[in-house]
Amino acid sequence: MNATRGGDLPSASGDGDRSGPSDAPEGSAAGSPRLSEADKARLAQEIQRRVGVRAARDEPLARLTTMRVGGPADVFAVAHNLFELRALVRFARDRNLPLFLLGRGSDLVISDGGIGGIVVQVRAEGHRVEGERILAEAGLPMARLATVAKAAGLSGVEFALAIPGTIGGAVWANAGAHGSDVRSVLLEARVIPAEGGPEAACDADDLALAYRSSRLKREPGAFPDVVTLVTLALRPASPELIGERLNEIRRWRQAHQPLGIPSAGSVFRNPGEGPAAGSLIDEAGLKGARVGGASVSEKHANFIVNDRGGTAADVRRLAERVRRTVAERFGEVLSYEVVFAGDWSGWTEEAAA
Repeated sequence: MNATRGGDLPSASGDGDRSGPSDAPEGSAAGSPRLSEADKARLAQEIQRRVGVRAARDEPLARLTTMRVGGPADVFAVAHNLFELRALVRFARDRNLPLFLLGRGSDLVISDGGIGGIVVQVRAEGHRVEGERILAEAGLPMARLATVAKAAGLSGVEFALAIPGTIGGAVWANAGAHGSDVRSVLLEARVIPAEGGPEAACDADDLALAYRSSRLKREPGAFPDVVTLVTLALRPASPELIGERLNEIRRWRQAHQPLGIPSAGSVFRNPGEGPAAGSLIDEAGLKGARVGGASVSEKHANFIVNDRGGTAADVRRLAERVRRTVAERFGEVLSYEVVFAGDWSGWTEEAAA
């Protein structure tokens, strides 16, 4: 939760290219056309020569996602710092190539067919403390952000410990937990606009941050807006008190979430009113429901876990089955929090029954 368009999180850092079939349900976006073998080879060589970053063809992506599913990227590169990230973005834009940014791979289900175009994993993790502010590059993991803030005696991002993505992906999704979210602490994010031009400083209103959403997430395209640097406004507090709060969050997660088993995090957003998504799924009798190697967690019904080496198709078919059953039982059509990315052109729902 995906630098962004993605989930560790996506359009910025994510946690992902959010792509899927043209008739995909909410939670998907149009897939990118695939590159020929000759184009893959040429572009990988050109990236290495012009940008100075090693690039690979047909790189498997499953290991880079928290769900542990997904096919290969046509061309794959890692941005270890903002210089490399900006250079790779410019390289793709100058050639009108589809670009997908990947963070720590949460909040994301990549298709078994993989992702067309160029996939960049954002590993720009630089950060610094300036008074009561923290400046973090898009690839900084949220859990590390929480510990950096604790060490600096700054409170406000304890919730980040529960977010398995990067700060860029967290901005993309307005990630949140334990009564707080990114909007509550964001001062500004530096964003490379999808349409080109210089980086812009965007506040929460510019990004239209809302519940688990932003304009970055709602307006995906073959070329995303790219979050590069995030500034957070925090408040002083005792490191001991912050540590106590972090320990509370750790205990809550251990008690309520299926940690240690591959998952993408919460599958559905909670409805605006009424019971939470997990409660509706539980009441529908879907805990333990299975499609192939994927199942609804017995510990938290809003998690789908890949506990038997499942495929992306298994995960999506199960998610659609859950969504359909809840709608039939309670009249509530759940909205996806996860994003289905990549080439879903051969996918069908018919195996879900």
